[in-house]
Amino acid sequence: MSMSYVIKEGISGFRRTPLASLTAVIALMVSLILIGILARFYYSAYEIGTTIRNDIEIEVFLQDVPEDRRRVIRGELQALPIVDELTYISKDSAAAVFRELFGAEGTPLSDLSFLPASYRVRPVADVPADTLVRYLSVVRDIRGVDEVSFNIELLRLIDERLQTVLLVGGGLGLLILFTAMILVFNTIRLTIYAKQSIIRAMKLVGATNGFIRRPFVMEGILQGIIAGILANGLVLLFFTRILPYFIPQFGVIPWPFGRWYFLAGALMGLSVVMGLLGSRWAARKFIKDATLS
Repeated sequence: MSMSYVIKEGISGFRRTPLASLTAVIALMVSLILIGILARFYYSAYEIGTTIRNDIEIEVFLQDVPEDRRRVIRGELQALPIVDELTYISKDSAAAVFRELFGAEGTPLSDLSFLPASYRVRPVADVPADTLVRYLSVVRDIRGVDEVSFNIELLRLIDERLQTVLLVGGGLGLLILFTAMILVFNTIRLTIYAKQSIIRAMKLVGATNGFIRRPFVMEGILQGIIAGILANGLVLLFFTRILPYFIPQFGVIPWPFGRWYFLAGALMGLSVVMGLLGSRWAARKFIKDATLS
């Protein structure tokens, strides 16, 4: 079977059931627009949450230890697999930060020698909260460490919210895609019913189920291509013109992975796959017997 025949027959399905085909294309297009909008907002929320999470630091306050012991403590901290960056804050630096924040000059707290030296530790990105808790106990046991300050509850809260964002966004996306695929399935089913007499005749002369199915699958793919092109154009228009016009602050929302074409490619791929799966599902279900009722 030539590809030109498959494409020609696939296009003919639009003429046989124009209303159903238009409905499937519009449903796919609307589904992709919703997914595109959700993907960008959820990606932005995830990026903000990840940035906040990665900015959480561990403060390791030191006892009054000699310089050589401080270097040993630094080496032990750097050896931990959870440590990404390590910054030493001397007593003088801690006092300067305190004065900048609270203006201690000329007050009873002008003598800030009681402030301890410390190490500011930036953990490795995306390290699980339970792993951090386990290594914090190791840090506390290092000789010369006085106290460890870390907001583990905030980290766990952020992790929970990020997981919720992923689960809710993924669930909504799958529900929308499945609904669109059902509409493609129904469209191809109507097209098959409209061609029952032709299919019977093809089976009588020895045509295989696979031969008969290909044009219907192509019709679903074409629906996906058309819906993907329309959806990408509308999503791009929404985020570059409509939304910034009414709410300028949303003009800075980042595109997934920094470029609009990553989202556009994903939407087009999803659209084609949904059209393919929906049409293949319908064709396999309704073209499997020698005769159709």
